[in-house]
Amino acid sequence: MSAIARPPAVDATGAATQPFIAADVGGTHVRIGLVRPGGDAARPVEVLSYRKYACAAFAGLAEIIEDFLGTLEGVRVDAGAIASAGYLLNNSDDDGDGTLITVNLPWPVSLKDIRERLGFREFRLVNDFEAVAHAAAHMDASEVLRLTGPETSPRGPTLVVGPGTGLGAAVWIPAAHGAVVLATEAGQAALTVGNDLEMALLKQMLSQRTHVPVEHALSGPGLMNLHNALCTLRGITHDYASPGDITAAALSGRDAHARDSLAVFCGLLGGTVGDMALLYGVQSIYLAGGILPQIREFLLQSSFVERFLNKGVMREALERIPVKLVEHGQLGVIGAAHWFLARRQA
Repeated sequence: MSAIARPPAVDATGAATQPFIAADVGGTHVRIGLVRPGGDAARPVEVLSYRKYACAAFAGLAEIIEDFLGTLEGVRVDAGAIASAGYLLNNSDDDGDGTLITVNLPWPVSLKDIRERLGFREFRLVNDFEAVAHAAAHMDASEVLRLTGPETSPRGPTLVVGPGTGLGAAVWIPAAHGAVVLATEAGQAALTVGNDLEMALLKQMLSQRTHVPVEHALSGPGLMNLHNALCTLRGITHDYASPGDITAAALSGRDAHARDSLAVFCGLLGGTVGDMALLYGVQSIYLAGGILPQIREFLLQSSFVERFLNKGVMREALERIPVKLVEHGQLGVIGAAHWFLARRQA
């Protein structure tokens, strides 16, 4: 969409309801959209324009936003929100002047610098999976694939988790007035293994570091770490340059070692998500984003469900929790927009 003909609407309180920027900022890609409030509760956010950018092709986030704004002919934008993993330093409010610190982005992000450079009056930050959790509550049945559990999802605490450049997780908790979303750093918790091969792989990774977090195995780079450790154990070498190369080799069946690495990945993911379900007391689970949609058929045939349920006396309880793969490509953008609108109304 190149332009919006109508001027921004103004609500009864005088607050502008004009379009704003919402972005999902990952270590590999930035997904950015021009959005505005929707017309009803069923669709509270409308995406007017959407693009995906490679982080490596730009000097920083401000340059990406500038490029996107340049595609919006005749549209005035002076506000926005970004969803990203990391911590905001020197910040008393999510709208502050701090700098985002994260291990996964290729460049620093300063909210103050971006706001001043772009002339924005308002620019906010939300944790990436906190944003996804806000969006997941609005996903309909056509956008999910059920992996296990009952068809319907109860209206209770919901875990949203997914491996991408790192591993993110958040919990959506319904409340009397809206919902509360608990952001977590679950990806930094210690990796737990469940069989002899995984124990050997963990021991190999522990030989190079004192702490092996969940995302060191359950992420895009984590798949590479698993494959490197597996090849070391088996005394072989490989020439894969990216996690995508390993995934392609596994799915095509041309490399049994790559397939074994992906199988380990799926099993570890099942066990980890099962642990999270018990730790957070959730009633439904969404697996979101990252590499999972690319391996959906492999995931369905893997040990994911078996490992998810393998929690001893709690198996019966876990069998009652629906686990669904969310396949909406704009999930982070929509989630950031939902969160931004909720903050405006608070």
